[in-house]
Amino acid sequence: MTDHYVVFGNPIAHSKSPLIHRLFAEQTGESLDYQTALAPLDNFPAFARQFFVTGRGANVTVPFKEEAYRLADQLTERGRRAGAVNTLARQADGSLLGDNTDGAGLVRDLTVNHGVELKDKRILLLGAGGAVRGALAPLLAEEPYVLVIANRTVEKAEQLAKEFAELGPVLPAGYDWLEEPFDVIINATSASLAGELPPIAPSLIQPGETFCYDMMYGKEPTAFCRWATEHQAGQAVDGLGMLVEQAAEAFYVWRGVRPNSAPVLAELRRLMAQS
Repeated sequence: MTDHYVVFGNPIAHSKSPLIHRLFAEQTGESLDYQTALAPLDNFPAFARQFFVTGRGANVTVPFKEEAYRLADQLTERGRRAGAVNTLARQADGSLLGDNTDGAGLVRDLTVNHGVELKDKRILLLGAGGAVRGALAPLLAEEPYVLVIANRTVEKAEQLAKEFAELGPVLPAGYDWLEEPFDVIINATSASLAGELPPIAPSLIQPGETFCYDMMYGKEPTAFCRWATEHQAGQAVDGLGMLVEQAAEAFYVWRGVRPNSAPVLAELRRLMAQS
């Protein structure tokens, strides 16, 4: 019998998740069906529970990650820390396990796909929303020298820094507080979607050295990646690899099999270039 999986979102038609998981299933020989599910904005819990009468697992994207967190009967440690869930799995007893694979996907893309060493590095995270919350514990587990959270509303950055302080050296900042260069700069704001940039100084980039990463992605380089390249960052990459890696992590949570993400990422790049 084929197991059924979905990705919940609204909107959702644009999602690359069905293609990614189909490629993972083909590669690993796992029998599963994976579709998009347009969840209603006003009744996500009932919609999700209806799917899980027979469904085995789901990914969750905007704007439902916090609702999925509340829906889960139990949470993994990283799901609890993130305060948001992007992966749901129906257990043998019918209960729902909530997990967050976003941060693990980010760290794996940085360290494995791009060979970025995070230990003892100065890392700057731009933004203080859900994407940052999901990334903090996995990034701090890599033992950076310092991790600075910069945000327009400094109070939000301060709140996150306080919440995650026990896991490592994490500091809050306003964008205009920062002048010294960082080893790694991660844009976790959605500014790139509007072709905009967080208001940060070019002096944050050490020419030829700083690694710049945008969690957003597109067919063309994002506004943040273009800015980084203009100011001679060592490298500027988008977040397509994070999308594939968080999916691979979710696939492992569901199936106990870890797919090889490299050929799937290459196929997505090829298809995006053609579109």
